[in-house]
Amino acid sequence: MNRARIIVLTIALGAGGVAAYLASGSDSKPPVAAPAAQLPTVDVLVAKADINLGQRVTPEDMTWQTWPAATASKSFIRRNERPDATKEITGSIARSPFIAGEPIREPKLIKADGSGFMAAILPQGMRAVSTEISAETGAGGFILPNDRVDVILTRHEKNPDPKATGDLIVPSILLSNVRVLAIDQAPKEKDGQNSVIGKTVTLELKPEQATLLAGARQAGTLSLALRSIADVNQVAVAVDDLRRTGTINVVRYGVSNHTAVEK
Repeated sequence: MNRARIIVLTIALGAGGVAAYLASGSDSKPPVAAPAAQLPTVDVLVAKADINLGQRVTPEDMTWQTWPAATASKSFIRRNERPDATKEITGSIARSPFIAGEPIREPKLIKADGSGFMAAILPQGMRAVSTEISAETGAGGFILPNDRVDVILTRHEKNPDPKATGDLIVPSILLSNVRVLAIDQAPKEKDGQNSVIGKTVTLELKPEQATLLAGARQAGTLSLALRSIADVNQVAVAVDDLRRTGTINVVRYGVSNHTAVEK
């Protein structure tokens, strides 16, 4: 009787082991992962390498890169809309620098059509005017292309006091918040340097400002005052007709002040 029980128990244990083995084998397969959702994408034209200010763009400077369609701005150049964009843009001049991977945007480019670099980057209606500077009159060399400056005129006038010795020194702001296009013939910062000591500065001026600056060269000494980058969007000096009045109307922080300029 005991032998029969042992046999039955042995058979039961064996069957249980086989069932456990089969169960473990069936659970060894990894669960099937759900397919990931595919976001809509679009090919965008980007800079393949850094493109510097004034550089003429070549096909080797650009490449198509896949972007999520939801994050691609309308100003970006898309391959499905303009498949020949690389040919169309080739030969354009960069009015602003691009970094590698940055989308190419046409407002930052201009077709030179045979013109020189400076003529190409000048906004419509503006003039490039050069004047002499030194380390002392150019903020110690810390003024770089694309900085904003005030042009200060310092004049020597006769002292009306007969007892006084020496002339009066009269400084005045001739032009306010104007853009520096180049120092000497360098239109951009070179090799990461943070100062350029040159002898000539080229400024971006309105026609009436260019006339004013030309007359002021004979009236005294011109100096440049470097402005904060936060002042870029401030309104520049409003200039009256110099030939008619002989004065300029300097408007700063809402205060108007008429200043005479010797011709």
